Amino acid sequence: MGLLDKLSGWLGLRKKEVNVLCLGLDNSGKSTIINQLKPANTQAQEIVPTIGFSIEKFKSSSLSFTVFDMSGQSRYRSLWEHYYKESHAVIFVIDSSDKLRMVVTKEELDTFLNHEDIRGKRIPVLFFANKMDLQDAMSSVKVSQMLCLENIKDKPWHICASNAVRGEGLQEGLDWLQGTLSAQHTAHITTTKKNFLNMFVFLFFYTCRSNYAVSMVMVLDCGSRFDLSFSLNRILNRRGHTPFQFYQ
Repeated sequence: MGLLDKLSGWLGLRKKEVNVLCLGLDNSGKSTIINQLKPANTQAQEIVPTIGFSIEKFKSSSLSFTVFDMSGQSRYRSLWEHYYKESHAVIFVIDSSDKLRMVVTKEELDTFLNHEDIRGKRIPVLFFANKMDLQDAMSSVKVSQMLCLENIKDKPWHICASNAVRGEGLQEGLDWLQGTLSAQHTAHITTTKKNFLNMFVFLFFYTCRSNYAVSMVMVLDCGSRFDLSFSLNRILNRRGHTPFQFYQ
């Protein structure tokens, strides 16, 4: 990666790449949901249980997704934690008709939420209360209560009722996830740009050694681009340099 590519990355000019973990017990419908996200001409006609994990890539207008479909079989759940650190979002799929294993689902969810790489990290978690088409399925409200989702205070989360086979409820969830990730990315860009400009002010102040530059730091904190340009140009004029202008 070249210097300009790095700079554009620092300033948030390149497309955001997002790693998404898809978690949940076996037979909850994770692979079916991911299959529904594919273009119609690339969707698999038959879904087989995931062994270990599989990787799928998707793109939207502003985000590029890499989805890790993690196996929910008991002997593979220990693999989940190896991917926590690099993840930006989690899709947690629940079989809303499987009342007998809801306790196991809660145990796995609690283990995930309390892991050192996840605890305190503002990573968005999208829950799909799947298989809502089945007669004995619990509502998303009931699933939320059984999993005590209201206790999640350190990260944004959302739960949707879904029928993965028909694709129902998936768009609502994905819209929330993309909106949350985009908002977090925008906030990160704003902070990064401010830090970059503060660094620029420090270097400019160090080079010019002018008292006028002190006001530039205050201006940056107020977020005024035009006042910053005015302060810089006062310094440049004093030293006989050509003024410059900030552009949008």
